[in-house]
Amino acid sequence: MVDPNQPAVTAKNLKKDFLLPHQRRTTLKQAFVNLGRRNYKTKQHVLKGVNFEIKKGEFFGIVGRNGSGKSTLLKLLAGVYHPTSGSVDINGDLTPFIELGVGFNPELSGRDNIFLNGALLGFSKKEMLAMYDEIVAFSELGDFMDQKLKNYSSGMQVRLAFSIAIKAHNDILIFDEVLAVGDEAFQRKCLDVFEQYKARKQTVILVTHDMETVRQFCTRAMLIHDGEIKEIGNPRKVANEYSRLNQQSIDKEVESGNAKRAETHLKARILNEKLKSQVGFDINEKLVVDLKWSGLEEMRSIGVNIFKESGEHVTGVNTLKDDVKDWQNKGQLQLTFDLTMTHGRYYLLVEAFKEEGKVIDSIIDGPRFSVSNPEGMKWSGLVNLNHSWKVPRR
Repeated sequence: MVDPNQPAVTAKNLKKDFLLPHQRRTTLKQAFVNLGRRNYKTKQHVLKGVNFEIKKGEFFGIVGRNGSGKSTLLKLLAGVYHPTSGSVDINGDLTPFIELGVGFNPELSGRDNIFLNGALLGFSKKEMLAMYDEIVAFSELGDFMDQKLKNYSSGMQVRLAFSIAIKAHNDILIFDEVLAVGDEAFQRKCLDVFEQYKARKQTVILVTHDMETVRQFCTRAMLIHDGEIKEIGNPRKVANEYSRLNQQSIDKEVESGNAKRAETHLKARILNEKLKSQVGFDINEKLVVDLKWSGLEEMRSIGVNIFKESGEHVTGVNTLKDDVKDWQNKGQLQLTFDLTMTHGRYYLLVEAFKEEGKVIDSIIDGPRFSVSNPEGMKWSGLVNLNHSWKVPRR
C-alpha cells in the first residue's frame, strides 16, 4: 500500500556547476602551440539551488525549455552526476529511462537486445523468456527481431526500449521524452500504460514537452527555467506557464501583452437556472457557468472543467469539440450542467485557447460550489451516467 505522505524524492538546495574550458586542446599541435598558456575555465551554473519533494504515488511532471537544467536534474536523481552542493534523497529503488535504448548493442539483433536490456534491469533469463512474447507484441516489431539493431529506425528503437522498460517494477520510474519519437498509434499505447501507472499509484517522474500529457496525467508538475524552479504545483498552471515561456520566443508582442495584464480578461460566475448567483446546489439541479471576456481577439475556443476539491477531474467540455457556433465576438457565453454527480465541494477551471494546446488566458482556481444530497443518492461513484436495463429475449 502506497503511503502518499511519505516522500519518494527529496531535493534540498540542489546545485550543479560545470567547468567549461575557454580553449579546447584536442590535438597534439594545439597543445604544443598553447604550451605555457593557462587554460582558463568558466563556471556554468546549471542548477542554482532547487528545493522540491515528490510524494510516493505521485505522477510528477518536469518541464522546461531546452537548456533549462532539467536533463542535469534527471541525471542527479539517477545518480549519474553528483551535486556540486545540496542533496538528493531517494526513498526506494529507482529505475531511470533517461535515454531509452541506452545499453543496446547495435551489432546484436532485436531479440538479443531484449535479453541484454532485461539483464540490465535485473531480470533473470527465465523471467525474460516469460516476458519475451509480451514485449515483442507491445513493440509491434515481431518481423524485425532477428535483424541487427543498427538497421532499426530511431522510432523502432524507442518502441523496443519502452516495451522493455515498462516491465520494470521498481518503486520510482523516470521517463524522459518517451513520446517524442513514435507514431500516433504507439504513443496511444504509451499513454495507456501511463493510465495504468496512475491508477495503481506508481511513482512516476515524467519529463516531456507535451503539455497535454502533463495536463492529463500529472498530479503535480514543476517548471524549471534557467536553473531555477519557476512554478511548481498544479499541472495545468505549470503547463500554461511553460506555454507562455515558449510563446515569448515565438511571438514576443502577444506574450508581452499577456505579461502586462493586471488580471485575467476571462471571467466566470456560477449561477442557478434562474441566472441568479448561487454556490450551493442539490444533486440533479442545473448549474449555469456565465463566461465573459474582453480583448481576446485570438481566442478560438473555451474549455470549462469541473474538479472536485480532492483533485478528481469530473468533466471537461470545449466549444470547439462541441461545435458551438458564432460565439467568439459576443463577449459572453453561458454553459449549463446537469449536476448528476456525487455530493461534495467542487471548483471550475476555465481556459481560453488560441489553438489546441495553446492557452492564452485561464482561470486556474475558479469559482467554487457545493453539491448536497438531500434525498439520498440512488447510485454510487463520482457521477450518475445515463443508463438503461434490458432483459434479453430467450
